Amino acid sequence: MTADAALTGLADGWYALSLLHDRIEAHIERALQTGHHLSVREFSLLVVLSRQHDGPGGHLRMNQVADAVVLSQSATTRLVSRLEDRGLLTRYLCVDDRRGIYTDVTPPGLELLEQARPTHDAALSNALGQAAADPELAPLVAAVEAMNTASTVRRPVAASRPV
Repeated sequence: MTADAALTGLADGWYALSLLHDRIEAHIERALQTGHHLSVREFSLLVVLSRQHDGPGGHLRMNQVADAVVLSQSATTRLVSRLEDRGLLTRYLCVDDRRGIYTDVTPPGLELLEQARPTHDAALSNALGQAAADPELAPLVAAVEAMNTASTVRRPVAASRPV
């Protein structure tokens, strides 16, 4: 196999992965918007922030939140502001470093997250099922499903993280 052929194969794999991601995200976006007036990014942010805990390293600074939801710092700030305006999040200064800002999910935010989680999970499952029927995407779906099986085997179900 020549270097060009290897790169073409790599590019084809990347294209298929990107296509799978885009299809799944669009499917979940429609379901969350219709059922809960949430975008995929908003849902992801609520999930990330709901996993915070008290103690060392338990709360994320805004730059860590941006990394976790794969957005720029400014886009993350706008996203947090939108959810804060809806009463779903709150921001406060870090007690150790007054320059640092933390963000927490409010009780209404946690309630909306719990209401939206089954919608998200059903849309994800449905989108993966549809993608599995596409021969180009089926191997990637199998890989995603294998990751889920492996993570379930490694830790108890109660401790597994939602996708």
